[in-house]
Amino acid sequence: MSSPNTNTLRLEVDKDGLALIILDDPLRPMNVVSPEWLEEMIATVERIASDDAIKGAMIISAKPAFMAGADLKYLMGRFDAEMSLQDAYVFSQRASRDLHRRMETCGKPFVAVLSGLALGGGFELALACHHRILVDNPKALVGLPEVTVGLLAGSGGTQRLPRMIGIQKALPLLLEGKTVGPAEALKLGMVDAVLPAQELLGAARAWLLGTPDAQRAWDKKGYRPAEGLGLLNSAQAAAYTMQVGRIAAKTWHNYPAPIAILDSVFEGMLMPFDKALNLESKYFARLLTDPVARNIIRTTFVSKGQADRLVRRPQAVPQSKVNRLGVLGAGMMGAGIAYVAAQAGLDVILLDTTQEQAEKGRDYSRKLLDKAVERGSRKPDQAAAILGRIRPTTDYSDLEGCELVIEAVFEDQAVKAAVIAKAEAMLGSGAVFASNTSTLPISGLAEASRRPAYFIGLHFFSPVDKMPLVEVIVGKQTSQETLARSLDLIAQLRMTPIVVNDSRGFYTSRVFQTFIHEGMRMLEEGVAPALIENAAKLAGMPVGPLALLDEVTVELPWKIVQQSIEALGDAYVRPCSYTVMQRMVEEFKRIGRRAGGGFYDYPAEGGRRLWAGLAEAFPLAPEQPEVGELRKRILYIQALETARCMEEGVLTHPADGDLGALLGWGFPSWTGGTLSLIDTVGVQAFVADCERLAKLHGSRFKPSAWLRDRALRGEPFYVQGAVA
Repeated sequence: MSSPNTNTLRLEVDKDGLALIILDDPLRPMNVVSPEWLEEMIATVERIASDDAIKGAMIISAKPAFMAGADLKYLMGRFDAEMSLQDAYVFSQRASRDLHRRMETCGKPFVAVLSGLALGGGFELALACHHRILVDNPKALVGLPEVTVGLLAGSGGTQRLPRMIGIQKALPLLLEGKTVGPAEALKLGMVDAVLPAQELLGAARAWLLGTPDAQRAWDKKGYRPAEGLGLLNSAQAAAYTMQVGRIAAKTWHNYPAPIAILDSVFEGMLMPFDKALNLESKYFARLLTDPVARNIIRTTFVSKGQADRLVRRPQAVPQSKVNRLGVLGAGMMGAGIAYVAAQAGLDVILLDTTQEQAEKGRDYSRKLLDKAVERGSRKPDQAAAILGRIRPTTDYSDLEGCELVIEAVFEDQAVKAAVIAKAEAMLGSGAVFASNTSTLPISGLAEASRRPAYFIGLHFFSPVDKMPLVEVIVGKQTSQETLARSLDLIAQLRMTPIVVNDSRGFYTSRVFQTFIHEGMRMLEEGVAPALIENAAKLAGMPVGPLALLDEVTVELPWKIVQQSIEALGDAYVRPCSYTVMQRMVEEFKRIGRRAGGGFYDYPAEGGRRLWAGLAEAFPLAPEQPEVGELRKRILYIQALETARCMEEGVLTHPADGDLGALLGWGFPSWTGGTLSLIDTVGVQAFVADCERLAKLHGSRFKPSAWLRDRALRGEPFYVQGAVA
């Protein structure tokens, strides 16, 4: 017999009394833990529990994957509704107690037949079953990655997994969100069997018909977990203590989820199982009502997903595809663009001034592919095919037939103008020309083009093969067709676009520079260099501003400033770090690591240490500021400049600003991005703090009238219910 079709699952019962729960959400490509599914699943479990004719149940998926985690868009709605701690606790308990615990204790055995990927809530469902069989397929990953979105596995994951495989094995999976393939999952004890796809159902049926014990170990009288002694066991006490230190070193106390997971495991293992589940729900509720989870989910999953689906693409323009791509300049950027394009199946013309340089650019791809072959992630014939798509040349006539060309030559307007003219002479009338410039205005570069409507900025980030973001810069004359076709290319490359309007420095370069300028300004004020660097890392930046400057060279922002002075004259406001840059470049000749040293020395034996000459060049102030104040300056100056970009129309959507901040220069994900930070602080409180900082440190912190008016209205950047 079978039940009528429901929205997300079907129930069938065979002649042997074995139920088959088939997960099949018709509205989504993958099954997720949605409110609809949860209610249907609870009702289905109740039916199985109450029907004496049903002996047990198998849970399978009609889709390639078994089940992913929670419906993140639904969670965003809960965030918008500003749920209370009690609401969040009840939300967790609905799955943890009413579904998983009921299924586990109803007296009927359940088998999870994992025919594909099972993550988060999907794997928690499997953990609540009495037996787990996983398909022998390397793509069938399992795990509990909730920590990556600022949450914990709140449907029993932090309690079942440690009891099943032990604390030492479970903690890395819970704290790092690590996912594992079939062989490792079996070795760890996360699943009970790994079998070929065609054997899964047969094995599940055999297990159920063997009338196994439908009671978990922790529900048997006298059960006590082997690692449930907590601090009474010296080895466990030491392990927990070390984990606290590791978490602090990794998160700088900005991410509450890892420590909540550790607390949930530590305390839960000392309790009876049902009380441990209640405890877990309390920790989950705290995280779900914390803005960090909201910020991470909104930007890194919801907004990124929308960007990857080209939410900014002009819909009236027909879809397009690039088969032949031209790349001008075979340096690091051009070589990286050529690699990702060839990897995506495009034929690439890689052009430089000499054949030697062009070949060198192609060799960049060869090295990456050789490493991939060594790792086993590429087969030799696959690597050869990718490399074969890149054609190094010096001849502009080879660009004929290219639907799109990207220039990645030296950051000089005259040099770019020359290559634009040469390339356009060989292109068809409808070919798109893109500049990879990071700072020069696109509208100015387009003056060298005969077809400015087909001219656009595509700002890739280095190294291109590791940085997924592309900043799409729309010039004054860029057509909607050009924008659409450029976004289609980025989708082909499987990268993530943000769309901004033209401006000097655009968005990412403009805001990123405020970080390094503020760091240098602190140095000039007499703040200890180590304090500057540590304040940045405490804020969540991946590296301090001085160390970062050594990598990109002080010469780079110095040249940008000189170009801006030449272009704008007296209208250009020099950055607060002008004197520091001038002295480092012209007086000390210390421009960065590649020149032998900058703010740091790089001894022959390896490593780095702050340049001893900094103390004399920039004497320490007798009184050092609080690290929290420096942290605030570092974050707020970037957020304030982003708000200016919104005001000026450089940014048109807050999601693009936040996504660009996280993916472009590593703004801390706990904030959700620069504009999410303002919303988290509260626009009124943010403006008041910036007014205070302006009095102490200068007009660069002064909020504009536009932002002050926004604060008076209490208007956040994100409207409830709207992400994009």
